[in-house]
Amino acid sequence: MTRSKLPLLAWIACIAVATGLAASVVWAGVRGSKHDLSSGGTAQATTGATTEVCVFCHTPHGSDQNVSAPLWNKTLPLAGSYTRYSSLGTATLDGAEVPVGSVSLACLSCHDGTQAMDVVLNAPGSGNYNAAGAQIDLAAVGVMTGSPIPMLGTDLRNDHPVSIAYAGGACTGTTADCNPATASIGDKDFQIAQYQTINGKDSWWVDTLGGTPNQRDKTDMILYARDFSGTNGPSVECGSCHDPHEDTPRPVSFLRLSNTGSAVCLACHIK
Repeated sequence: MTRSKLPLLAWIACIAVATGLAASVVWAGVRGSKHDLSSGGTAQATTGATTEVCVFCHTPHGSDQNVSAPLWNKTLPLAGSYTRYSSLGTATLDGAEVPVGSVSLACLSCHDGTQAMDVVLNAPGSGNYNAAGAQIDLAAVGVMTGSPIPMLGTDLRNDHPVSIAYAGGACTGTTADCNPATASIGDKDFQIAQYQTINGKDSWWVDTLGGTPNQRDKTDMILYARDFSGTNGPSVECGSCHDPHEDTPRPVSFLRLSNTGSAVCLACHIK
């Protein structure tokens, strides 16, 4: 071995070590998580009918084009079939609600317990499309019952509001970063909502310590554009706090960041 080769070999070794370290800190994902319903999964309910992991939610062909979720492979419940948080009649609710929709409706297509978790439009294999949806495995995967898998049901009054204007509507119609504390309307006890046009669409989020400032990251609180009385605005949805593709225990799975010290709550609420 000549001296001239040592630096190159040392550099290759460093790259190999760095790659190994990077691989060791990769985020958890769907495969092997509680969202993995495949025959190789470890979720509370799985099926022996397919080894596919993504098919329970997504399909490359024949997806529902009316869903605010990519290539959605499930039938959706009716938006008006839910009892919303506003039905409590609480005087402290100052944000306008719209019918349950957006990404929340996609989440609830499993988590409201009204249909089997393995009902899909386009089942694995060729020629298995069903516009009304059909179960992959009649014997194994069924409807959420609340035990052992948590199920929200269709009465959402005991859950955090979804499809509700962020900061009481302080940022509705805003086409720039919005500070509720200085807004003329809405609730001032909310953090700044960042704004950016992404693919020609209004996009809002709330920066968190886990992400890069002024840049939308997976660890930020994502706000979803909804129509509030003819005006676009940021809405709190299921996906604001939860990332279905990230199963790191925090200790609650699928949160966008750890809720230690109520970090998830305080990301948006000033308390």
